[in-house]
Amino acid sequence: MAGVGPSVRNGAAAEAPRAATLFRRVATSLAEQAHSERSRWSLWLPVALGVGVGTYFSLPFEPSVGTAYASAIAAGIFGFMASKSNRSRARAIAALACAALIGFTTAKLREETIAGRVLVERVGPIPVEGRVDYAQSHGKGIRVILSEVRSPRFDEGSTPGRVRISFRSGANGLRPGDFIHATAVLMPPSGPAAPDAYDFARTAFFQRIGAVGYAYGRPVVVERVPTSPLLTPIEERIARLRFRMTERIHEILPGSTGAIAAALITGDRGGISDQDESSLRDAGLAHVLAIAGLHMALVGLGIFWLTRAVLALFPSLALRFPIKKWAACAALGAAGFYLVISGAGAPSIRAFTMLAMMLLAVLVDRPALSMRAVALAAAIILMVEPESLVEPGFQMSFSAVVGLIAVAEWERGRRASSLASGNALFAGLRRYARGIATTSLVGSIATMPFAIFHFDRATHYAVLGNLLAMPVMGFVTMPAAALSVAAMPFGLDAWPLRLTGLGISLMLALGHWVSTLPGSVSVVAAWPIEALVLISLGGLWCAIWRNSWRWFGLIPMVLGTIMAFTTRPPDLLIAADGRTLAVRGADGVLEMVGFARDTYSANEWLKRDGDERTADEAVASPADGTRCDALGCRVRAPHGLAIAKVLRADALNEDCARSDVLVSAFPLDQSCLGPRLVLDLRRIQAGGGYAVWFDPLTVRSVREARGERPWSTPPPSGSEDQN
Repeated sequence: MAGVGPSVRNGAAAEAPRAATLFRRVATSLAEQAHSERSRWSLWLPVALGVGVGTYFSLPFEPSVGTAYASAIAAGIFGFMASKSNRSRARAIAALACAALIGFTTAKLREETIAGRVLVERVGPIPVEGRVDYAQSHGKGIRVILSEVRSPRFDEGSTPGRVRISFRSGANGLRPGDFIHATAVLMPPSGPAAPDAYDFARTAFFQRIGAVGYAYGRPVVVERVPTSPLLTPIEERIARLRFRMTERIHEILPGSTGAIAAALITGDRGGISDQDESSLRDAGLAHVLAIAGLHMALVGLGIFWLTRAVLALFPSLALRFPIKKWAACAALGAAGFYLVISGAGAPSIRAFTMLAMMLLAVLVDRPALSMRAVALAAAIILMVEPESLVEPGFQMSFSAVVGLIAVAEWERGRRASSLASGNALFAGLRRYARGIATTSLVGSIATMPFAIFHFDRATHYAVLGNLLAMPVMGFVTMPAAALSVAAMPFGLDAWPLRLTGLGISLMLALGHWVSTLPGSVSVVAAWPIEALVLISLGGLWCAIWRNSWRWFGLIPMVLGTIMAFTTRPPDLLIAADGRTLAVRGADGVLEMVGFARDTYSANEWLKRDGDERTADEAVASPADGTRCDALGCRVRAPHGLAIAKVLRADALNEDCARSDVLVSAFPLDQSCLGPRLVLDLRRIQAGGGYAVWFDPLTVRSVREARGERPWSTPPPSGSEDQN
């Protein structure tokens, strides 16, 4: 190069070694950081397991069983490499790859083992018979899940494995194990209201529910199964025990108070009023209704303390025998029983595993490792029920406990604070108050991204709500609830249950007050899944590591937050019925194009948009540029696009000539060449609904976002997705 002098070339040549040296220094520093924390490497194994599970659920197609077998073989190879390698870093990488492949394989095999018939289209009213697996109060009626379903409408091999039917009346006396006959309308489990929205059909699939519906009239009990312990399966016996306990609780404590008591004791959340549940959620007390660490700790550690205190009253026992270990065994048994009667959900399994490890450490005279207990609990749940990864309960439970333990580990490294000085009583009260405030603040921050993603809400007074309500929960409600369970077999549970109800009433009063404070809650637009993944991985990086490089996790967290608030929402939403549309106005707010026929989808759109209005309140008016008549609606969008919703063929020719986007509520058998985008009923049903962006014009269907999975029902016959 004639124009480049020797000094410039020499400078460029000198920069290359400097850059290489800097890169080597950074790499060496990171390697040293990783090596100094090799005791924490194992904590990333459940994260890798979750990555494998998440990869399975994110696929746009269903992998074959052969893919799962190949993944299992590859996992075995990486596992063998990890066990034989002499280099710690190579061993760690191989172990992480092995865990990720195991997660993918487990998720696929789980799908294969529970795969069942999913209803494709609405049928009924038809006669249905089945065995009651579960009955729960819901709204103004009873929601029942039936297995061993029989109906003359279904051929052998085409019957859904389980169905969920709602009864308005006559189902109060149903018990698990009863065989009933009913007349019902059955439908496929509903899919997402919009691309990337909540997919109830996926949740129902992994609960083996292939159809949902409602009944006409009352159910008729065909056969009551005897309760002989030799004939009744263990799951049914547990279900009947939970049902009888729930019945007894509602008998003593009617209304929403009894429903909350049942949620605390048996995990049955049916019957809680919407107002009470909303108030507890907005006051930051929603965790009270989900049996998790708080409940398990109060029961298990309460029994541990009580047993040890009683045994200590007898010096002949206390001085000669390990009463601390006896108390640990009693606490473990009580916590195990509580786990069983509460339904063994993901949060309660996580909490029980952590408590069990703590109590087992007492039995073997070793200290408990809390973060490892969380990792073990996560691995157990993901191996048994990998679908839990995509459910809000799993995500919020583990995010809260990981954040709390990370803060506790940081606190352990600090010197004792001045709170321990002075009067012992007041120092203890200050520590207690600080503990509640810290756990509430950390838990709220840790769960906020997941609450926004799943529920589109963020609470702001959770610390205050917990400071006021947790003493009532810890000293009145839960001890009385535990005493009522112990007294229930003897018929002496009435007064402990009433005391439980008194504590719940006080807690509800506090929750109602906090939730009505100005600015107690914010309704936030839904975040994209990519933002949640970035924030989650960044948060795990900050929580798992202990050295200064942990703060690198803030980078993906910041990127995820930026993505959450900069992702552009769709300008037009179309429900699967072809008649329910919403257009985003110039002010950025969604407006319904005419009255919404599919109110569920319309309300979901508004909720995901951070809009507290109902579908009926969000109907566009002529002032918004929307005009409707019996033939359809015309909308002038902010980008200058003319949108037409056509209800009758009489308006088709005119709208085809004058519209940029045309949505037809009936199949089009003739060409419509004028608009830039035409979506008729056939295409809309095939896609399960659509989201449209105007600038540039982009179209995405619900089916495209869901992929072709076992839980996504095929399009109606004769329809074809042309997108």
